[in-house]
Formats: sequence, C-alpha cells, structure tokens
Amino acid sequence: MPHPCLLYYITDRKAFGGEELGRRRQLLDKIAEATRAGVDRIQLREKDLSTRELESLAREAMSRIENLRAENPALRTALLVNSRSDIAMAVQAHGVHLRSDDIHPWELREIWSRVNRGNQRGGARAPHPLIGVSCHSLAQVANAAQEGADFAVVAPVFEKKGAPNAIPRGLEWLREASRASIPVLALGGVTLSNARACLEEGAAGIAAIRLFQENDIGAVARALRESWQ
Repeated sequence: MPHPCLLYYITDRKAFGGEELGRRRQLLDKIAEATRAGVDRIQLREKDLSTRELESLAREAMSRIENLRAENPALRTALLVNSRSDIAMAVQAHGVHLRSDDIHPWELREIWSRVNRGNQRGGARAPHPLIGVSCHSLAQVANAAQEGADFAVVAPVFEKKGAPNAIPRGLEWLREASRASIPVLALGGVTLSNARACLEEGAAGIAAIRLFQENDIGAVARALRESWQ
C-alpha cells in the first residue's frame, strides 16, 4: 500500500489583493478552507509582520482551526508558526516550522517542555510540538533528522514561478533526500501534474503556497490523494 500523501499549506497573505485587513480576512478564510479539506498541516509564514501582528493573526488562525476541529473531530489539521517558537507557544499552536539555520529541534522541544511544566494553565497546548525544518541540501535533511525534527521540507524541487535564481534540485535529488529517517515533503514548483512524480521518488507529501492558495483546496487535496491511491 502506498503511504499517505501529507499535505502542507504554506501561507502568503501578501498574494491576496486589497488592503491589509482584507488580505488578513482572505487568509483566515483560506486557512479554514484548508482545515475543512483535511490538509494535514498549515505553516503560518507571514515574516513581515510585527510580533504583535503575527501573534494576533496566529491566535485567530488557531481559533478557526480549533473551532472546526471541535465541530468535526475527524479533522486533524495542525498549525505551525514559521520560526517564531515564542508566538507558537503563546497562542498554543501545534508546532513550529524552523529555518535550516534556526534553533535546533531538540532545543525547541526542551523549551516547549519547560513552558508546559511551568504554566499551570497548560502553556503550549501540544505536550510534544510538531517540528518541521526547511532544507536545501542533503546534509541539512540529515541534520534535521538527527536533531529530532518530525519532518523536513526540501526545496526547490522544480523551477519556481517568480524565482528565476532558485536552482531546481530535481527528482533524483529528491529521491536521495527522501531516504532520510523522517518524512520529507517536496516544495518548489510542485503542480498537480508533477506531484505524483515526487511521491514516486519517496516524498511523504507535498508542500506548497500557490497550489493551495490560488485554487480550490478541497479539489487540490482530493486530486493529490487520489493520484496516490
């Protein structure tokens, strides 16, 4: 039996039109759409926001996800905050997505555990945070696995729209990366037409911004998973 296809939506509210308030609303609606569609994980990746703005947005996103999960216990979408472990813990997110040069996953787990022990109200909701790491080389994937990450997101696999200087690594490289002891998700130029090739090379799933954000997420999720049944 083929392994499940993990789906990872990475947010980018700036891709939406209009004023900031409107972009924020559209993003929260998209997060809710992804949750209802059964997307496994969502990375809140709004790096330009101030700490206060990002915390507010993350809190609203968590509220949307938790309300939907309460209504439908079959939903399992987890929210990870990009890099900002402090904000992830403050809003009781499900985990953190780290840069390749970020804090070590094992260090983050120790901090998370201390916060849980020290906060009588529970602190970080998840006793064991879900930790992903961005990787751009085979060595970085190996390090992520060795240091206790739950999964790695490798990029760019294919040529990326709007990023001509990003050199695609290709499917052979993805095959090597996917031999790691942790799940590896393919990112960068992934479409419905080439996603199956990524899974055939051993990727555990697909990570994307545009593929999810610019389309009907329910339709995309069904197409990706049906292609791998």
